[in-house]
Amino acid sequence: MTALSVALSAPAYAQQTGSTGASAAAPQTDDFHGTEEIVVTAPYVERLDILSGTSAVSGDLLAEKTRAQLGDILSSLPGVSATSFSPGASRPVLRGYQGNRVAVLTDGIGNIDASNTSADHAVTIDTLTIERIEVLRGPAVLLFGGQAVGGAVNALDKRIPRAVPKEAVHVDALAGYGSAAHDWSGGASVDVPVTDRVVVHLDGSYRNSDDLRTGGYILAPSLRAEVLDFAAEETSEGNLEEAAEALELAGQSGRIPNSAVKSWTAAGGIAFIDDGGNLGLSYSIYDTNYGIPARPGSGHAHADGGEEEAPVTIGMRQYRFDVRGEVDLGDGLFEKLRLRAGYANYSHTEFEGDEIGTIFNSKGIEARAEFIQNDRGGWRGASGAQYQSRDLDAIGAEAFVPPNKSRQFGLFTLQEFTAGNLDAEVALRFDTAELRADILGINRSFNNASAAFGVGYHVGDLKIGANLSRTGRAPAVEELFSNGPHIATQAFEVGDPLLKSERAWNGELYARYDTADTAFNLTLYTNRFDNFIYEAETGAVEDDLPVFQYFQDDAKVWGVEFQGSQNVARFGDVDLKVDAVADYTRAKISGGAGNVPRIPPLRVLGGVELNGTRLDLRGEVEWSDAQTKTAPFETATDGFTLVNATATWRPFGSDRNIALIASANNIFDVVARRSASFTKDFVPLSGRDFRLSARISF
Repeated sequence: MTALSVALSAPAYAQQTGSTGASAAAPQTDDFHGTEEIVVTAPYVERLDILSGTSAVSGDLLAEKTRAQLGDILSSLPGVSATSFSPGASRPVLRGYQGNRVAVLTDGIGNIDASNTSADHAVTIDTLTIERIEVLRGPAVLLFGGQAVGGAVNALDKRIPRAVPKEAVHVDALAGYGSAAHDWSGGASVDVPVTDRVVVHLDGSYRNSDDLRTGGYILAPSLRAEVLDFAAEETSEGNLEEAAEALELAGQSGRIPNSAVKSWTAAGGIAFIDDGGNLGLSYSIYDTNYGIPARPGSGHAHADGGEEEAPVTIGMRQYRFDVRGEVDLGDGLFEKLRLRAGYANYSHTEFEGDEIGTIFNSKGIEARAEFIQNDRGGWRGASGAQYQSRDLDAIGAEAFVPPNKSRQFGLFTLQEFTAGNLDAEVALRFDTAELRADILGINRSFNNASAAFGVGYHVGDLKIGANLSRTGRAPAVEELFSNGPHIATQAFEVGDPLLKSERAWNGELYARYDTADTAFNLTLYTNRFDNFIYEAETGAVEDDLPVFQYFQDDAKVWGVEFQGSQNVARFGDVDLKVDAVADYTRAKISGGAGNVPRIPPLRVLGGVELNGTRLDLRGEVEWSDAQTKTAPFETATDGFTLVNATATWRPFGSDRNIALIASANNIFDVVARRSASFTKDFVPLSGRDFRLSARISF
């Protein structure tokens, strides 16, 4: 009914996709929530469907998809890929965009980490204790910030409880094993009502995985051919030891060296919940250690004349404090005041073997406040302010960014109108940003105004509409100030302190149809950028590392997303359903400068499901085309086809939330690589992987 929740923390009843389907969300049976769906924002919000499309992963599907990093969980959703830098570091890619153009949120505010600074940095979200992940697309996402052109990913946890359990103790738990990396994982949360209005929450998780097994050779064919040519050359010159090392590298298969992950989390929270509002706080720790697979030939010279060949690993820890509150304001213009804030102390160390290479320390805060309007004859809305602050300090001889400070402040409003079958919405935002690198004597300030307008028209169960927005994004600190070797990305990164704000016109046309048996969502989108900022390989080598530099040019992006499902037949209490997802993005730099790097190719995913009260069976095939529309010095990516199967058994039916899940992924053990990844040529995706998971809630 309304897109109001974009201005809050997340949609209330976001579209539940299942693996690929487009049907509306099925009620989640849960002792905590009864048979109600999980309401994550204002209770009067029924659906987010005007200015942005949504998808959600929760329940048994989230349990089956859970991996170490957020990006690898969401990659089967329409328009979503992943950076897949390593099993320990993978951010979502939305409509071909990554980094600062995708807002990754925890309960409506940022993660306050360094994951958007570089692709090798992990996202500090505990994937074992979250209860729902929502993907928001479209121009209305600008209300999370003008930078989120690609969209937003919002992970929801229960660390600050939203409701009082009906039982004396409520427990949620998830445990699993994956064969490809000998991946053992488990997480649990406990909610205890101290009184009828006070709830205490505790949760924790642990994951330990070995090096990831993949099907076939580790190196991509083009890179492997280069290594074999080098071996032949060294052999002809009599350098037999170097030739043998090259042949060993070219012959590597099976497990990806130095790709193991070990992580743990712990958190506690408390909330006061009353008819007049609520107030809660939480404290959490996120700790992870993961390997960075080595780029062949990336050893680089140090000041002492030596060359680094030790494996690179990252040890990361974040301490975080969160607050959320809501006050009912009555029947006047405003119904509610909502407050959300977080503070984080973050640090990670990039190790070269046993030696400390570079240390990144970050302290940051983010806060937002929203006044929610009462509905007055079809007019409703929300207005608010958002503040972000981060101090980042990189310490070490190979710190590729100088110490820097960033301050951002934004004001926004979203107003929505409904008249009969017509919906209309207007959104406005103003952002100011200050980015400082005092050691360089550089202080940049940016002001950006953004606006969005959308209309939608209902024709029975069909809704058609259009959205138009103008957005602005200030450059990020790494885009401005990078200049040096980065041991984890194994590249020499160069920024440009003279970059201007990036601005874009964004448009969408969509059609959505939803009935009990049939549903589909088709979206055609385009973005036209002025001063588009992108990082590309230059072909130069510095400090024995490939040089990646930030550039700025105009750019054009367009794409299409489709998601649909159809109930084919019913056999007693069992439904037979087919579903499909397809997406494609085309991105070019204007003026004949070539393609935007690291864009996902055409992808089609189709599945067949049998859904019963106690047993669900699913088989699916995902086909990804080859990506040959590459930037200069970027290698092409071969296409691949993955076949997966899943069985979910609920021994007590839908009356209790207990599920045992068995899945077989990449059954034919094919070699697959994501074109959005910086490391695709030497970090393929998982090979054949058998997984067992158990999910309980009582």
